[in-house]
Amino acid sequence: MAVTLNELKDALNLTELTASPDLSRTVESGYCCDLLSWVLARGAQGMAWITVQTHMNAVAIATLLDMSCVILPDNIQPEPDTLAKAGEEGVAVFVSPDNAYAICGKMWAMGIPAAAKG
Repeated sequence: MAVTLNELKDALNLTELTASPDLSRTVESGYCCDLLSWVLARGAQGMAWITVQTHMNAVAIATLLDMSCVILPDNIQPEPDTLAKAGEEGVAVFVSPDNAYAICGKMWAMGIPAAAKG
């Protein structure tokens, strides 16, 4: 089932942190992990990545793997430089009031599959 970032944003009550993200982009899968090397090895194009990482390296990984978005749980706010870089790179960054577990459950209920095993 194809879900757009706009549909994901509405369904999960996400707040956009990057200016003018491409909300028509499709979310192909979901992943929740905070160990950057692990995500780098297992991440995929079109993935919605849920993480508490708020620094520049998270944007670098999302850019390198052409992820659909980064979702920060628990109303975590990214560092200002990270948000600026995400905007430059076209990485959609959202924040959610929910914890990572709840976000994953909601994405699964929407029919968004887990990322393929790496």
